[in-house]
Amino acid sequence: MNLLIIALVPVFIILVYVYSRDRYEREPLMLLFEGLVAGGVIVFPVVYFENHMQQLGVNLTGLGAAAWTAFMVAALIEELFKFFAVYVLIWKNPEFNELFDGVVYAVFVSLGFALVENIGYVFGSETGIKVGLMRAFTAVPAHAMFGVMMGYRFGLARFIPSKRLKYLGLAFLVPFLFHGVYDFILMSQNQFLIFLFLPFVCYLLWRSMLRIKQLVPNSAFNPDHHKED
Repeated sequence: MNLLIIALVPVFIILVYVYSRDRYEREPLMLLFEGLVAGGVIVFPVVYFENHMQQLGVNLTGLGAAAWTAFMVAALIEELFKFFAVYVLIWKNPEFNELFDGVVYAVFVSLGFALVENIGYVFGSETGIKVGLMRAFTAVPAHAMFGVMMGYRFGLARFIPSKRLKYLGLAFLVPFLFHGVYDFILMSQNQFLIFLFLPFVCYLLWRSMLRIKQLVPNSAFNPDHHKED
C-alpha cells in the first residue's frame, strides 16, 4: 500500500494543481478522466516500440548510446504517442474552447502516462520507496512540464489558424527536445552534465509556471502576447 501511495500521490497533486488553475470554465471530469486513461494506455505500445528502437542502436557506446536512448528511444516515442493521444482526445472536441485547455488536457495525458510508468518502476524495483520518492521530484514533474509545453502549442494551433501546422509541429518538437535533453543528462553519467541537471530542471519549472501564469484565463486571448519559444 505504501508503494502505491508513493506512486500515485505526486501525480494527483500536480493534476489537482493544474485543474484548479482552470478558473473560468473547468473541463468536464469525464473528458479529463479519458485523457488520464489514454495516457496510461499508451504506455504499452510505447514500451513495445521503445524495445524495438533500442535494438537499432545496440552497437552504440558511450555518449552516442546515451543520446540514442534519450532522444530516439524515450523522448521520440513517448512524446509522439502523447501528441497523438492529445490530438485524438481534444482537437475536434467543442470543450477545447480556451487556450489554457490545451495545457490541461496535455498534462492529464502526460500524467496518465507517468502514473502507469511510475507504478511499474516503483513495484519493479527492490528499493521501491527510494525510487518512488526520487521520481516524485524528478520524472513525474518532468512529464507534467513536457505536457505544459505540448499543450501550450496545441492551444496556439487551435486559436491561430494561420499558423496551425507550425504550432502543431512545435507541440511535438519542443517537448521532444527538452525530454531528450533531460534524459540525456541522466543517462550520460557525465559529471559535468549531471552538475547541470538541477539548473535545467529549475529552468523547466520556471518555464512551465510562466506558461501557466500566461494562460490562466483572466483576460481575453491575444496572440501577440504569446511567444513561440
